Amino acid sequence: MRILQSSLALRLILPLTFFIAIVSGVYGFVDAHIQEKQLIDEMVLGVDQLSRGITSATWHAMLYDQRETAYTMMRTIGEKQGIESIRFFNKEGLVTFSTDPNAAKRVDKNAEACFLCHTREQPLVRVDMPSRARVYRGTDGSRKVAMVTPIYNEPSCSEANCHAHPGEQSVLGVLDITMNASQVDRDVAGIQMRTFFMTVIQILLIVVLVYIVLRRYVTRPIRGLIKWTKSVGSMEPASPIDVKTRGELAELASSFNSMGDRLNDAHAEINNFTKHLEQKVEERTQQLYQTQQRLIQSDRLASLGQLAASVAHEINNPIAGVLNFSELMNRLIGDGGIPAGREKDFKRYLTMISEETARVGRIVTDLLTFSRRPSPQRAKIDLCGVIEHTVSLIMHKLELESIQLVLDLNGSLPEVLCDGSQIRQVLINLVMNASESISGEGTITVRTALAPDNNGVIIEVADTGSGIPEEILSRIYDPFFSTKEEGKGVGLGLAVVYGIVDAHDGNITVKSSADTGTTFKVFLPIEAAGSATGNGIDP
Repeated sequence: MRILQSSLALRLILPLTFFIAIVSGVYGFVDAHIQEKQLIDEMVLGVDQLSRGITSATWHAMLYDQRETAYTMMRTIGEKQGIESIRFFNKEGLVTFSTDPNAAKRVDKNAEACFLCHTREQPLVRVDMPSRARVYRGTDGSRKVAMVTPIYNEPSCSEANCHAHPGEQSVLGVLDITMNASQVDRDVAGIQMRTFFMTVIQILLIVVLVYIVLRRYVTRPIRGLIKWTKSVGSMEPASPIDVKTRGELAELASSFNSMGDRLNDAHAEINNFTKHLEQKVEERTQQLYQTQQRLIQSDRLASLGQLAASVAHEINNPIAGVLNFSELMNRLIGDGGIPAGREKDFKRYLTMISEETARVGRIVTDLLTFSRRPSPQRAKIDLCGVIEHTVSLIMHKLELESIQLVLDLNGSLPEVLCDGSQIRQVLINLVMNASESISGEGTITVRTALAPDNNGVIIEVADTGSGIPEEILSRIYDPFFSTKEEGKGVGLGLAVVYGIVDAHDGNITVKSSADTGTTFKVFLPIEAAGSATGNGIDP
């Protein structure tokens, strides 16, 4: 089928062959039918001549009423090859003579042999030769040709002394001769067979001739054009097409050659332009690289300055508080120790110093975690078990704040290749951020599910808090960016979460609104893979 669709010669030859086969078949059928009719007509003519010959040969015997002589002559003729039977019957249909001893003694006037003359009330007297002949199939299946010949009452018969037929009787009887047409059938079969073979030979010769002509004058030139177009399509230099033919294909090849020359010139110009362009691009790339290095250096310095300012600001406040409380304690102690009644104040000052020092420690720890993020120590872990253990650590604090924590965990999740301690840190940061966004009573839901394509798991942390304004969603993962009140955070929590998820080749997205709260989704691949982090915002 593919060869038929791709070969032009076959697509031309097959319809042509079909057309020639139909025309030749119709012609052969008509010719065979005509020859068959001619053979039958010749045989009918021969039967008519035979019947007239028998009538003439028996005329004298009948005239002198020598019936046995006439019957003997008809029996002798009936024994000849090809003659099936000879019979004679009178006007009433009574068979008076037949060479077939098994023949019926009376003829049915409604039979085919009599029907032509006896269709009317008054029978016909004169019937032409074609109407007296009939062709039919015998009981043995062979074809028969029969001829009925009326025996007319001539004046010499009606006036003879030996005859009792009146003159007004026109027909004395009918001579019916039946001949076997098997030879005609064999001749027709031979004609049909010869016609079939001649038709097949003609078709094959025409197809071969058409194929040779098409291959020589169409297929080969077209293949040359196809080869040329493929070479041009693969950006090779266009070589001249040598088509050894005339007419439209030669003109087409000449047009292709002209186009090839123009393409070669255009390729040469493009190559020269490309070389010149590559030089320019290389120069510009070098300049851009140098500019980029300067911008990177400037950005690093700016980031370092921002980092230093943020750290200094965050650490300065608790250190100033420690300094103030230490001076107050120094004043209280004096030379005589702690004055009576001031022990509570002294302890309160110590507690404040401890809290502010711990705050400085947390800032430094978050800064170290952000700047020195270790590579994950991956191992196969039960993610739901890690989540349940982590939640148990912070459940009491959430209950004190009237926040309900709901776990919706999929227990059929496969084990995940990840760092369990870092995943705990991610979960704690997300849950604590969620709790800080809830004022009063609220709900935090932690869910787990299998990713749609079964290549990872999803951890979802949703809260019913105040939500995150849309204008700052794109900045929540920036280091030191925070919407919390001063002293409640340094803005490194989500930056650390983003870094841990990225190190695990996962991604994190967030969806937030003032009505429904905030939902973070963390995707972790089941096996280690290439980085798949996105922009971190759910549309």
